[in-house]
Amino acid sequence: MTSYITIRRAPGKWSVRAGGAVLGETENALELTEGDYPAVIYFPREDIATAFLDDSDYTTHCPHKGDATYFSIVTKSKTLKNAVWSYEAPKEEVARIKGYLAFTSNEGVAVEQL
Repeated sequence: MTSYITIRRAPGKWSVRAGGAVLGETENALELTEGDYPAVIYFPREDIATAFLDDSDYTTHCPHKGDATYFSIVTKSKTLKNAVWSYEAPKEEVARIKGYLAFTSNEGVAVEQL
């Protein structure tokens, strides 16, 4: 793994909420740190209520991680577009995040350590 990106098991229990609903909780989260960016918590897909997620056509490319696919979160009151991403086929150096889900920490989405 490059020294630019580090992945470690995130300590403790983590939760993600949107629109007043708990989308998931896990004790198996990963914490990814990339350069000077804030750390991002990645949730195992099986610990997320994916019924709240809709596929998006939006994609991005990271030279260090590969291609990210996105999902929108559908709540009772609104849709949070492209608020979730996943690396389905990440580069070998970051293979641990394959299939995990990361959430934007913005208005409407809360990622918290419990």
